[in-house]
Amino acid sequence: MKDEKNGTLGIIIAIVTAAAAISAAVTAFLLINEKKKKDEEELERYLDCSIQ
Repeated sequence: MKDEKNGTLGIIIAIVTAAAAISAAVTAFLLINEKKKKDEEELERYLDCSIQ
C-alpha cells in the first residue's frame, strides 16, 4: 500500500513538473515573439522617419 501511494505521488509530481516546464517554455516563446515583433515595428518606424 505504501509503495503504491509513493508511486502515485511521484506520477502527480511528474505531471505538475511537466506542466510547469511546458507553460514556462510557452511563456518564453510568446515573450520572445512579442519582443521580435516590437523590434521590427520600431525599425520600420525608424526607417520611415529617416527616409522622409
